[in-house]
Amino acid sequence: MGTRHIPSDKINLKLILVSGKTHEFLFSPSDSAADIAEHVYNHWPEDWSEEPMPATNILRLIYQGRFLHGNVTLTALQLPTGKTTVMHLVARENLPEPNNQGQLKKDKSGESGCSNCCVIL
Repeated sequence: MGTRHIPSDKINLKLILVSGKTHEFLFSPSDSAADIAEHVYNHWPEDWSEEPMPATNILRLIYQGRFLHGNVTLTALQLPTGKTTVMHLVARENLPEPNNQGQLKKDKSGESGCSNCCVIL
């Protein structure tokens, strides 16, 4: 297993699909979530060819259990350059609206054990 050289001024994103397939892309710290989604959409990896590609560009990134809104940059997330960061990539038209507490408004479970959980159906 060879290690890939990551330039010190770039961030290597390892994106994981719902199917479990992964692909790595290099991005600049100034790139936003919308820039990344557009790049992946326009450069869909060959090894993802069996995956259903969204009809329109509705790709969304999930980092540490949270959907990233389009204007969030990698710098704002304080991701280290020269390293690999793992994110999930899903097709979803609308993002949940954030509120001041950063939690879902309706917590039906009542359990406090998992504040950063991500359930993909």
